[in-house]
Amino acid sequence: MSGTLGESEKYARVRTGALVIIAFAVVLFLLVQARFLLISLAVAIILFSLTSDVIRLIARQRIGRFGVPNWLASITALLLISTALLLLSSILLAQLNTVLSTTLSYAARAPSAVASLFAWMGEDVERAVLGSLNSFELSNYVRTAAGQAGNLMQGTVLVILFVGFLFAERIWFDTKMSNFFSDQTQAERANKIIISIIHRVNYYLLVKTAVSLITGAMIYAVAIFFGIELAMSLGILTFILNYIPNIGSIIATGMVALVGYVETGDATTTALLFVITGAIQFMNGNVIDPWMMGRALRLSSFGIIMSLAFWGAVWGIPGMFLSVPIMVMLLVICSHIPSLRQVAVLLSREGLPEGERELDRLNEEIESRKAM
Repeated sequence: MSGTLGESEKYARVRTGALVIIAFAVVLFLLVQARFLLISLAVAIILFSLTSDVIRLIARQRIGRFGVPNWLASITALLLISTALLLLSSILLAQLNTVLSTTLSYAARAPSAVASLFAWMGEDVERAVLGSLNSFELSNYVRTAAGQAGNLMQGTVLVILFVGFLFAERIWFDTKMSNFFSDQTQAERANKIIISIIHRVNYYLLVKTAVSLITGAMIYAVAIFFGIELAMSLGILTFILNYIPNIGSIIATGMVALVGYVETGDATTTALLFVITGAIQFMNGNVIDPWMMGRALRLSSFGIIMSLAFWGAVWGIPGMFLSVPIMVMLLVICSHIPSLRQVAVLLSREGLPEGERELDRLNEEIESRKAM
């Protein structure tokens, strides 16, 4: 009898494991197939969370005895977001087109220029590097990147539509949350978790924007000093690439050095560009960034790399930009679900995920700021 029960438990575990694998495969398939829609939705949710406080601020304004209606505050915020997104998309597309067209014009010169850097190792090594680079069809990758960049404006319009619908629904969020949970205590706890996620994601994005802006401005100044024609484009692309954790700064440093060498053809200038750009990225990424972040995120470095690799494989470059906000969301959620707390321990830096006391303290601070 005991043997039969043991076999039943074994088959139940195998069946549960198989169902988990099938469910993961189905979710992964849907994430890949609907990635354009899901990426736009994720960006819209982040923008909505960033601007929800702005809407409350506008709604609190009074003109004499009359206050600003919630619908007017929402429409004003939506117009501001739409204008900013369309303007940023236009600037980004213009800079990308400049860089891509210049890259195509330099594509024929780039392999020989890069191969000449290895001339000190001998002619055989230089020829081998040149042969390897010639087999790499850079122009095809550039054209593919240009085609993907063309989807940016479509995604911007879709994000604006999603944000508009979220603004229209925001006044009923509290009511829906209360009705979704049968217990009012659970509804309040879920609301606190959502507020914690929004606060931490917003803080990360604000700090990252400030550090990326400083880095982009410094790279622009360095490129101007060395007489690089694409100084403005390099500064803007460095600002954007710095949102990709770890890898973005490496790509930006290599891009500046490569453009500098292709334009100047001087190995000494290229080496100086590489060293100065690398020092700027190291200082901002390893000193200023962690100092400003403090203990607000407490994410595991290995977890960030794994999240970057997974979402990069699933959603491509947009997934790399969204990898850290998604990881922050998972960390907060897993911290407050007992069965998933071990996952939160692995995702946190010191193995000390957010506790109930910290959640209550954070919500008290946010509520006190809103009351001011």
